[in-house]
Amino acid sequence: MSNPYVLVLYYSRNGHVKMLADQIALGIESAGLEARLRTVPAVSAVCEATETDIPADGDIYCTEDDLANCSGLMLGSPTRFGNMAAPLKYFIDSTAGLWMNGSLINKPAGVFTSTSSLHGGQESTLLTMMLPLLHQGMLLAGLPYSEAALTSTKTGGTPYGATHVEAEGLSEEETQLSQAQGKRIAALATALIKL
Repeated sequence: MSNPYVLVLYYSRNGHVKMLADQIALGIESAGLEARLRTVPAVSAVCEATETDIPADGDIYCTEDDLANCSGLMLGSPTRFGNMAAPLKYFIDSTAGLWMNGSLINKPAGVFTSTSSLHGGQESTLLTMMLPLLHQGMLLAGLPYSEAALTSTKTGGTPYGATHVEAEGLSEEETQLSQAQGKRIAALATALIKL
């Protein structure tokens, strides 16, 4: 059996969600668990279009085994009209087999997103990303208000999960909240492993 890890599964078209994923991974690893960064391929409107099995750069594509064997999950997507992006939804929709055999039941999970504007649908995206995780039986955890950056942020960050408002880089608060959420999911995963 492999060592426990938290899967940081995301789709990032312009790199903003990837920035959040990297900070979440730092938080996970600061809590003593491996962070396994994975992405999903773009979805093509052309039926015949295919992607190579390994992307030319960046994190490798997620497999069903990566998801089935994780001890916790952080799921991230840019906002698309108040919902997760199609490539991530397409991957999640393909996990009915994991739902059938209960592979993800009682594993902690959290969500994160990035928008191009402050009121671009961050909270609705996070809430809709939670729905398939609830169907999978996962235990959702957001960010408690004990995280001081949650009350001082002027950019991203919600109690539902880490967020980013697109700019050059992450704000100090966005970085703190991303790392805090990763650390929290890792701590929950560690506690549940010991049960």
